[in-house]
Amino acid sequence: MIIRPDDKRLTYCGRIDFENKEAPVFVYPCSSIRIKVSGSFLRIVLSNKKAYWENSLGFLIDGRQGKAILPEEEGKTTITLAEHLEEGLHDVMIFKRQDSCHTFVFYGLEVEEGALVQECGTAPSRRIEVYGDSVSAGEVSEAVEYVGKEDPVHNGEYSNSYYSYAWMAARRLNAQIHDIAQGGAALLNGTGWFMEPDFIGMEEIYDKLQYHPSLGPVKRWDFARYRPHLVMVAIGQNDNHPQDYMAEDYESEKSTNWRRRYKMFLQDLRIIYPQAVIILQTTILNHHPNWDRAIGQVQTQLKDPRVYHFRYTDNGCGTPGHIRIPEAERMAQELTAFVESLGETVWKEEEEA
Repeated sequence: MIIRPDDKRLTYCGRIDFENKEAPVFVYPCSSIRIKVSGSFLRIVLSNKKAYWENSLGFLIDGRQGKAILPEEEGKTTITLAEHLEEGLHDVMIFKRQDSCHTFVFYGLEVEEGALVQECGTAPSRRIEVYGDSVSAGEVSEAVEYVGKEDPVHNGEYSNSYYSYAWMAARRLNAQIHDIAQGGAALLNGTGWFMEPDFIGMEEIYDKLQYHPSLGPVKRWDFARYRPHLVMVAIGQNDNHPQDYMAEDYESEKSTNWRRRYKMFLQDLRIIYPQAVIILQTTILNHHPNWDRAIGQVQTQLKDPRVYHFRYTDNGCGTPGHIRIPEAERMAQELTAFVESLGETVWKEEEEA
C-alpha cells in the first residue's frame, strides 16, 4: 500500500518545495515528515540528487533512530527503513540529516496492505526559524570521540541535523523549526566556504527555497507560508575566510562594511517578520571575539527591543572542531534557558502581539 505525498495524514515541517505536491523536494536540514502506521515494514520511495559527500536519510521509528544511505545515482528508488516491526501503531519521523550537499524528492511510503494509518498529532504551535551555517545544520555532530578536538577526516557520514543545537533547542521549547542552515555559509557572497571559489553567502540563501546552483534552478521562498515567533541568526564564523579582517582591524573598510551589511540583513528580516523576537548569536566553535563584538555593536545600533544578542558560556572558544552531540546539548540547554527567560510574549501570534 502506498501513502502518497499529498496524503492529509502526513505532517510536514521545514522549508520544503511543494510546487509538485506529488513529488515534494527536501532541501534544508531538519525538514521532516511524520505519520503513524501499523504493519511489519516501512519503505520510502525517493530520488536523490547529490552535490557532494555521502548522503543519508534520517528516521525515527517509535523513538529509535536510524539512517539510510542514499544512492549516488539519480532516479526513483525504494529504500527499506524497517522490517519485522511489532504489531500496533508506530510513530514515524523521516528527516533530512544534511544541508544542501544533496536534495531528495519524496514520492511516498510503502506499508503493508491494509495497514492502519493515522496523523501523528497536532504540530506544535510555537515556531522557530534559524539562519546559520554547518553548526546549525549539525555537521559532524556524531563524531563524539572528537569532543573538543579538530574534526576527523570525513565524507558527511557524521552529519545529523537531529543533533544540532538548533533542533535540540526547538525540541526543548516544543517548537517547529525551519533550519535555513548551510555548511560553510558566511553572510556575504565572496566569503566563507560554501561553493568555493564562487562563495555564496546567507544574503543570497535566506530568501530561497532552492539555492544550490548545481542542484536545480533557483527558487524564491514565500515567507507567508511560515511565520516564526522566534528567529535565530547564527552567522559570523565562516566570515573570517579567506581573510579574518574583523580580527585584523576592527575599523577597516571591510569590517565596517560587514557590520553595515549585517545590519541591513537584520533590517530585512524585521520587515519580513515585523513582530518576531530575533536572537543574534555565533557558537562555541573557535573564532575571534571581534565577530561577536561586531554583532553586539549592530544589535545596540538597531535599538530594537525584540532583538537580543546571546552568548554561550564558552562562546567562540569552546572547541576547534564542529560541535558534537554533548556540546550541542549544553548549547541547547543554555539557549533554551535564555529564551524561557524572555517570557511567554515570545510566542504570541502576530495579531496578538
